[in-house]
Amino acid sequence: MAVIELTTATFEATVQKHDFVMVDFWAPWCGPCRSFAPVYEKVSADFDDIVFAKVNTEEHQDIAAHFQIRSIPTLMIFRDQIIIFSQAGALPEGGLRELLTKAKELDMDEVKKSIAQQSA
Repeated sequence: MAVIELTTATFEATVQKHDFVMVDFWAPWCGPCRSFAPVYEKVSADFDDIVFAKVNTEEHQDIAAHFQIRSIPTLMIFRDQIIIFSQAGALPEGGLRELLTKAKELDMDEVKKSIAQQSA
């Protein structure tokens, strides 16, 4: 699946519609963001069941502000509309693949149970 560009109009619907969404928050002027882009594209080709998306923080400052993005690139993973990973910094290809594999193995029923217990 190709990497998609998310906007204010499409962000929420994309996260709601898909069980697993990986988001790269970036900006055109960011050197590390530009260096990471080919790695992100390459890895996306091997994970058909994950939506790979990008948010241009210059064009969509409202989204960046909502998620308190202070440094770019920032990578964020949503599973079942829950943020399970958020970290600033680019990852090497192997690190990104390992992160995605571990995120796929996560028992979301346990995560939801833990969230419910913390809320109670």
